[in-house]
Amino acid sequence: MSSTAENNNKKNRRMIPLRYVLTPIAIILLAIVGLIVFAALAPKPAKKPAIIKAPLVEVQAIERQDVGFIIASQGSVLPRTQTNLVSEVSGQITAVNEKFNVGGYFKKGEELLTIDDISYQVALLQAQSRLDAAKSVLIEEQARKDQAEDEWMLSGKTLSEAPILALRLPQLQKAQADIKAAKADVTDAEVKLTRTKIIAPYDAIVKEKQVDIGQYVTTGAVLAKTFAVDYAEVRLPIKQRDVDFLNLPKINQKQNKLSKVDIHYQLSGVEHTWAANLTRYEGEVDSRSRVHYVIAQVDDPYSVLSSSEHQELRMGTFVNANISGKVVNDIVTIPRDALRGANKIYLVDSENRLHIQEITVLRNDADYVYSHDQFSAGFRLVMTQMEAPVEGMALRIVGEQEETPVTESLDDTANAQGEE
Repeated sequence: MSSTAENNNKKNRRMIPLRYVLTPIAIILLAIVGLIVFAALAPKPAKKPAIIKAPLVEVQAIERQDVGFIIASQGSVLPRTQTNLVSEVSGQITAVNEKFNVGGYFKKGEELLTIDDISYQVALLQAQSRLDAAKSVLIEEQARKDQAEDEWMLSGKTLSEAPILALRLPQLQKAQADIKAAKADVTDAEVKLTRTKIIAPYDAIVKEKQVDIGQYVTTGAVLAKTFAVDYAEVRLPIKQRDVDFLNLPKINQKQNKLSKVDIHYQLSGVEHTWAANLTRYEGEVDSRSRVHYVIAQVDDPYSVLSSSEHQELRMGTFVNANISGKVVNDIVTIPRDALRGANKIYLVDSENRLHIQEITVLRNDADYVYSHDQFSAGFRLVMTQMEAPVEGMALRIVGEQEETPVTESLDDTANAQGEE
């Protein structure tokens, strides 16, 4: 009996854990089935059609117009004339103008300095004395010639038969030649005396001062260096691609209408400008840089010839220049922001469809590209960058009423077919 009871207890202990295991599994399975049934019976939400919006872009009208090109360049201001003032006589410098210093301004004909002229005054007096003596000799020889002619006529012969020595013609000719030589000596002495005063050959500023009072100078010695201030020149390099857009005169022709040039530079944060004219073209291409050179003329750069209160344009100043070039008719101006790559632009037609077009570039600058190309009526220029442009794709235009294209999803299409 006891052994039978023990066996039953062991069986009961084996049966209890199995029941505990199966019960949770059954509950989980029932829950899963319930969820599946609930999901199958639950109403499905209505799906909205997928809305696909076209890219939104800004556009600009394409307008044809006449464009006057401006050619930019830069260069240094140079004097139109620069001179070494050289002494043409020898002597000691006895007087110096108080303005005879570097930067001193002299008007044309104004005296800069004086060389001792005593010896030249003496030379002039001596030359004049020789001239007076030669004149006296000429008078004497003329009288002797007249007397010789009278004596010859008393002999009953004609003057044509008389020898030249009998009529004293050689002596008369020598006296006349002596007069000419004496006059030349006087002129030479007067010129040398005049050259003891060094005067400004033009309206000038002293660039370099080489001598001072008391110094002895010889013929040919450099006294000073000056430059003219009636006008200055700016030598401007022009690139090969810009030459065709300038009104350049031919070398053998005088330019009637001068191109305008705006000269400008900044000084202490203030922009200063000067009006100039393009006066000539040098007519050759630099072999190293391959650029052309033109010359712009700025009148009265130091404002000394007029009452202008304009800022001085000093020699050596590095300036920028804008040259008025040719006017080209009937071209399209395209902002650089609208250019894609080297020569492509995006256009939108009247139906707001994209067109990608290559253009022929006539000229470009920092802000614009210019073209002679023709464009279809109603086309507008796309200004907005696009990530993946495709020819013919629909676009939305900023500022226009949107008509958004709507496309149904594939699920909606399948469901609609199933219900039918």
